[in-house]
Amino acid sequence: MHRVAILTPDPTEGDNATLWPKVLARLQTALDGAGIEAVPTPWTAHVDDASGLRDFDRVLPLLAWGYHFQHARWLRACATWQREGLPVANPASMLAWNSDKRYLARLAERGVAIPPTTFTDALSQAVVERAFDGTGADELIVKPAVSGGAWKTRRVRRGDVVEDAPGTTMLVQPYMPTIETEGETSLLYFGGRFSHAVNKRPVAGEFRIQEEFGGLYALLPSPPAGAVALAEQVLAAVDEPLLYARIDMVPDADGRWLLMEAELIEPDFYLGVDPGKGAGFARALVEMVG
Repeated sequence: MHRVAILTPDPTEGDNATLWPKVLARLQTALDGAGIEAVPTPWTAHVDDASGLRDFDRVLPLLAWGYHFQHARWLRACATWQREGLPVANPASMLAWNSDKRYLARLAERGVAIPPTTFTDALSQAVVERAFDGTGADELIVKPAVSGGAWKTRRVRRGDVVEDAPGTTMLVQPYMPTIETEGETSLLYFGGRFSHAVNKRPVAGEFRIQEEFGGLYALLPSPPAGAVALAEQVLAAVDEPLLYARIDMVPDADGRWLLMEAELIEPDFYLGVDPGKGAGFARALVEMVG
């Protein structure tokens, strides 16, 4: 039997102690069928000393929630795992890179289409007004570069007062109205192979599509061709051996697909609507370990 570690939050922090075991149980059903034993362990217990992870066939950060609250510590942990040569999937260097949304700028430099985005370390009313003028948008999304689950994400309308945020890297993007009409589409890849596609829409009056905000999720029988093309372009631009990836995107008003996020750390696989219930992920993991 293969034995893997699944990195979890610190069980003493907030509601995580009751939430992550439920998610792990859903994933474990698929892993059991592939003969994989999953051992949960807090990522915060292995920041400076990796010895507790050396005996596992793979180390999976699939439930490493909350890293954005302790980003410096997360980066230190990733450096430790990389230095010690741990078999982390996805690679530790990728976990560090993907934890800061400035990776979107790097992907844009490689030809990946993203919304017009301002990255600023000195958010101010003037920065926001310039973004309104430069994009012609009626609404903007303002969020930290290091974030998760729509944490501190704001929808800003013209005339709204925005507090300064010196010293914190922020993203300012046009709000995409198609999130309400077309939804956000996520393509899941395991071992480089497409698994399934999910469409996510906000409830009326909301712009966030996460489940905690009432987001509505539905399996797509087949993903749009444009979404597939963009996802494959993203994976080619990342150019790393990935065990898993979730590529989130929306079409703009002209139908052009734009990358919103490439989730490579601890994405929800949406196993509740996955026809294979995670079997594709388990198979890719066995292939990687084997």
